[in-house]
Amino acid sequence: MNYNIFMEIGVEISLYPLAEHFAPQIHEFIARLSAIGDIKVVSGSLSTQIFGEYERVFDILRRELRATFESRAEQGGKAAFVLKVLGPL
Repeated sequence: MNYNIFMEIGVEISLYPLAEHFAPQIHEFIARLSAIGDIKVVSGSLSTQIFGEYERVFDILRRELRATFESRAEQGGKAAFVLKVLGPL
């Protein structure tokens, strides 16, 4: 397999902070994604979609999912993510 080929993907993400006041944590997650300049972010009422180069998208997901889990752990809580990956685009 040639992993040097440029490939775009889309990922649909649903975040479920296991907390009573969950909306601010979801908005913070979306804001962090939106601040990244080299991916496209589309937010909906039930999920957020991100589009970009395969390696870059997964690097971002790795970092941002971990940041969310660490934030929840500091608050004594947990979170669940549901991801759907589509590609190549």
